[in-house]
Amino acid sequence: MASQGSADRAPGPAPSPPNNGDADGGGEDWRGHIGLMDRREMETLFEAGILCRLAVLDDDGWPYVVPVWFEWDAAEGVFWIVPRQKSAWARYMARDGRVGLTIDTPEPPYRKVSAQGVAEVVEEPNVGGRWVEIARRMSVRYLGPHGPDYLVPTLDQPRWLFKIVPKRLISWQGVDWHDRYKQGS
Repeated sequence: MASQGSADRAPGPAPSPPNNGDADGGGEDWRGHIGLMDRREMETLFEAGILCRLAVLDDDGWPYVVPVWFEWDAAEGVFWIVPRQKSAWARYMARDGRVGLTIDTPEPPYRKVSAQGVAEVVEEPNVGGRWVEIARRMSVRYLGPHGPDYLVPTLDQPRWLFKIVPKRLISWQGVDWHDRYKQGS
């Protein structure tokens, strides 16, 4: 897996240290820590219960983007996705496994990870498969103690299980540009 922002940082300048503003609020703390995220920082973001925006290619070759729950499996280095049987995008993903995804925070100082990867069908739509335990964990992560209240009544509805193997991960955090985008750098 080629990656930027993992424990093995991409070549280039090291990230800036955290900004230390002054007591009167005139500093730059609002920018946050600037630079690539290391593996632990990315995994912390993945555990935060933030929706993933998953991009697949529809039957006509157009990007089709959908917000989805996901689970990051640090041991395997893969994302798990559990679509409903009738989700059009699941069929698109089964036909053409090339996908893109983003996971990001909506407020500054921003944190974001973008990935390109290959989706693999682990389970075709079924009831009671391996997807159930993954969906249980996701329901609690996204909905807290009410996760099972949402999930359990739908366990009789077939779902797919996809594994997305990242081929490229790119991360960034903080409110600033990477040096490669700045004039004169």
